[in-house]
Amino acid sequence: MMDEQDEDSTPRMALRERAALLLREYLDRVHSRTDRLLAWLTLVQWGLALAMAAFWSPRSTLLGMALPLGALLSVVPLVLARVFPGATATRHAMAVSQALWSALLIHLSDGRIETHFHIFASLALLSLYRDPRVLLSATATLLADHAVRGALWPESVYGVAHPESWRFLEHALWIGVFDVVLIFTCRGMWREQREVAVRRAELELAREREGTKARELDRALRELGGFQEHLIRVEKLAAVGQLAASVGHELRNPLAAVRNAHAYLSRKLTKDPAGAAEDPRVTQFLGVMERELSACAKIISDLLDFARERPPALQPCPLRPLVDEALSVVPPRDGVRIVNGVPESLPVPNLDKEQFRQVLVNLVQNAVEAMPPGRTGEVSVLAEGGEAGPWSVRVVDDGSGIPPDVLPKIFEPLFTTKTRGTGLGLAIVANMVQRHGGTISVRSEAGRGSEFTIQLPASAAAQAA
Repeated sequence: MMDEQDEDSTPRMALRERAALLLREYLDRVHSRTDRLLAWLTLVQWGLALAMAAFWSPRSTLLGMALPLGALLSVVPLVLARVFPGATATRHAMAVSQALWSALLIHLSDGRIETHFHIFASLALLSLYRDPRVLLSATATLLADHAVRGALWPESVYGVAHPESWRFLEHALWIGVFDVVLIFTCRGMWREQREVAVRRAELELAREREGTKARELDRALRELGGFQEHLIRVEKLAAVGQLAASVGHELRNPLAAVRNAHAYLSRKLTKDPAGAAEDPRVTQFLGVMERELSACAKIISDLLDFARERPPALQPCPLRPLVDEALSVVPPRDGVRIVNGVPESLPVPNLDKEQFRQVLVNLVQNAVEAMPPGRTGEVSVLAEGGEAGPWSVRVVDDGSGIPPDVLPKIFEPLFTTKTRGTGLGLAIVANMVQRHGGTISVRSEAGRGSEFTIQLPASAAAQAA
C-alpha cells in the first residue's frame, strides 16, 4: 500500500513543481516587461513635469524641483530596470517612484483635483505586476506624502490653505477602495495564471508520458522485429535441416544413374575403345549423365538460393527485354506458346536483374509444366505500372489449374506435388519478391488455368532517373 502511495505521489509532486516553475517563469516575464514599461514612462512624466514647471510655476520651481527631482525619479527606475529586471527590489522601487511622481505632479499643479487622478492611473499600472505588495508600497508612500505635505504645505496637496480635517481621510479612503479592487483583481489574475500553469504542466506531463510510451513501443517493435528475424532464420534453418533429407533422396537417384552410365562407359572404353563411337548406348548414357548432372546442379542451386539472403541490388532494368531473356531460358514444349505481353512503352523500373529473372523463369517454367500432356496452351507474361503508382507483373496460363486444397500451401518450403524436385521453387520466388518489398499471390480455377500476380510498390520499382 505504501509503495502504491509513493508511486502516486511522485507524479503529483513533479506536476506541482513543474506548475510552480512555469508560474514563476511567467511572472518573471511579466515583472520584466512591466519594469521596462514603467521605466520609459518615467521619461514621459519627467517631460510633463518640466512643461508644467515651465508654464505654470515660477522658474525657481523648474530649477529647484522639477529638474533635479525628475532626474532622480527617472534615472533610478531606468537603471534598476536595466540592471535588475524582474527583481523584487526593482518592483518596489518602481512603486515608490511612481507614487512620488504623482506627488510631484500634484505639487506642480498646485493641488488641482484633476491631477490626483494620476494616483489612480499609477496604481492601475502597478497592478500589472500581479503583486499586491507593490500596491501596498505605493499606497504607503502616497499616504505618507499626503500626511506630511498636508500638514506642512496643504496648498500643494489640496489646493487650499486651510483644508478640512477629514480631507486626508477622504483621500486615503478612495485610495484604499481602489487598492482593494486592484488587489482582488491581481489575486484573480494570479489564480487564473496558476490554473494555466497547472494545465500546461499536465499537458507537458501527458506529452512526456506519450513520448515515453512511443519510445517504449518503438523499442518493443524493434525487439519484435529482431525476434521475428531470428524466428525466420530459425525456421529457415529448420527447413534447411528438413531439406537435407530431401536433397539426399533427390541426389541419390541422379547420381545412381550417373554412376551406372559411368560404369558402362568405363568398361566400353577399356575393352573396345574403337567401337565405343559406334555404340548407340554410349551416346545415350552421355545424355543421361548430362541430364542427371544438370538435375543435381538445379537441386544444389535451389538449396543455395533458399538458404542465402542476398539483398536486391536495384538498378534500372527494362522489363520487356528481361522477360525475353527469362523466356529464352525456359525449355520449350510442343503445343505450348509463351507470349511476352509486356508493353514496350512501360517505364523503366529499378529491379535486381538476376533475382527477378529467376522469379520469372520459375513462374513461367511452372506454368509450362502445368500444361496437361498432349494439349495446346498459352502462357502469357503481362505487366502494368506507372512512374508514381504500384507495379504488377502477372504470369497467366490456361492449364489444368491448381486444386483448392493445394493452393494455400504452394509457397511453403519443401511442399511439392511433383514426383521430382525439392519443393523450393515457389518458396524462393516468394522470398525474392519480398526482398523487393512486394507481394505475390495466386488465383486458380481447376481446368481453366492459373494466374500469379506480383505486386511491387512504387518505392521498390520507381521510375529510373
